[in-house]
Amino acid sequence: MRQSTFFKALFLLASVLFLTRCEVLRDLTTERPRGVDSKEAALRRNIVDYAQRYEGKKYLYAGKNPSSGFDCSGFTYFVMKEYGIMLSPSSKDQATQGRSVPVDKAMPGDLVFFRRSASEPVFHVSLVVENDGKSLWVVHSTTSRGVIQEDLLASSYWKPKIYAARDVISGR
Repeated sequence: MRQSTFFKALFLLASVLFLTRCEVLRDLTTERPRGVDSKEAALRRNIVDYAQRYEGKKYLYAGKNPSSGFDCSGFTYFVMKEYGIMLSPSSKDQATQGRSVPVDKAMPGDLVFFRRSASEPVFHVSLVVENDGKSLWVVHSTTSRGVIQEDLLASSYWKPKIYAARDVISGR
């Protein structure tokens, strides 16, 4: 009887440890890729949440504030400035800031850049909201609809123009 109780307790303990380990591994692989710690993950979430507050704001060429409107790089400049991340107000220049990351590994808060062709310069920037490998949700200021969220991989307009992604958050 004592041996049976001991083995049941041992089995229960082993089960709890196994399930806890699985949960820890899931958290490490899904919530913090690229070695992001919990402080950086929270910063990324805050940046995305802040950017999403401006959905519906109108487009304005060279605009950098919500009262008059935003262009694409003015929007990312404005959002990042709130968190002490200083970017150029030009998408072409923003495309050289931070560090390059593969687009398919872009995380919330990373920037995605666009070119019309391989021989043309960057003309647009967006901020990653979510990337699960099947969809790449961003928030950005577009000339036709102002600040919106959309899935780049589902867009016949944006998908072929995706050029690069940059991490301007890590290491802060």
